[in-house]
Amino acid sequence: MSVRPRPLLLGAGTAMAVAVTLTGCTQKAASGDGVVTVTATDTRCTVSATEFPAGHVTFALENKGSKVTEVYVLFPDDRIAAERENIGPGTRASLVTELKAGDYEIACKPGMRGDGIRQEVRATGRNTATRRSPEADAAVAGYRSYVLAQAEQTLPRAKAFTDAVKAGDIEKAKKLYAPSRIGWERTEPVAESFGDIDPKVDVREDGLEDGPDPATDWTGWHRLEKALWQDETIGDREKELADRLMTDLEDWVRRVGTAEITPTSMANGAKELLDEVASGKVTGEEERYSHTDLVDFKANLEGARKSYDLLKPIAAKNDPALTRELDRRFAELTAQLDTHRTDKGTDENAYEYVSYDKVPQHRRKELSDGVNALAEPLSRLAAAVAK
Repeated sequence: MSVRPRPLLLGAGTAMAVAVTLTGCTQKAASGDGVVTVTATDTRCTVSATEFPAGHVTFALENKGSKVTEVYVLFPDDRIAAERENIGPGTRASLVTELKAGDYEIACKPGMRGDGIRQEVRATGRNTATRRSPEADAAVAGYRSYVLAQAEQTLPRAKAFTDAVKAGDIEKAKKLYAPSRIGWERTEPVAESFGDIDPKVDVREDGLEDGPDPATDWTGWHRLEKALWQDETIGDREKELADRLMTDLEDWVRRVGTAEITPTSMANGAKELLDEVASGKVTGEEERYSHTDLVDFKANLEGARKSYDLLKPIAAKNDPALTRELDRRFAELTAQLDTHRTDKGTDENAYEYVSYDKVPQHRRKELSDGVNALAEPLSRLAAAVAK
């Protein structure tokens, strides 16, 4: 999980229960409507219930502070069970998730930094998971296979890239950089759920936590991106970082099969991928040296579409109007993005797009509008699959 700036989430708020401060007497059970309210300020994270039934849980989130914040539901080992990022001051958001019975922590992170202000909570009940339909089981199984395949396919592409770095071949490494990231970008929310992998391989320099020295603590793709495009130098440090990147990606591949995947985490992950596009790709911040942002954009969009396609049989039963709108919005944004494509589209893992620094501002605005048009209905997918 990196701490990159992201756009404000402006999803419709769920009706708010009365929040009780963590420093006072905290309610033990969820409110009568089944909603757990989390109210964040710059110094506090208040929760309306420290115990609630396992299964589908709706968290109604409100930021009453002056800083952009994010709210996480964490397992005891700090893996992410659910998250909602970039909640702007004075705004509300809803997080629908599925939790097994057990202990968790709610963490609010004002300024999207640090370990957050935390509160222990518990999902109660005998059942360890929500009883799912055959369609839901099929969606989860299909997505797990997809994530594993994307991770495994990333390794040879990343190795080709890092081999070029270690050989000192700057031009070859530049050519192989963007393709090496496609599988990661398609499934990034799953990688972020482990907490420690994303900062090693995908953090930008300005995403480092306060304190570390970028010269020694910044690792991963973007550190090598800067060396290739801005510094135009490959030294011993960059060659060491190439090996480190492969080690960290191999760790990701080994662990990805253990990720907690549910229909709601798939839906929330699809929305997170659109947020990634809005915060980093459309703005040009993600690939600020290589300007390969549109390749990442395409991969994020494909990953979100894969989750949606697998969940569509469930959502279509519960909210057919939503699936009709999502079908239309996905098609429109894909077509709009592909107007910037420069290859013939024969290789889904090596597509090419115009350098993003060549995209004029009015075309960037069009892409941003398309992302926003898709993000709003996509924010309702988790609720649709949880009905």
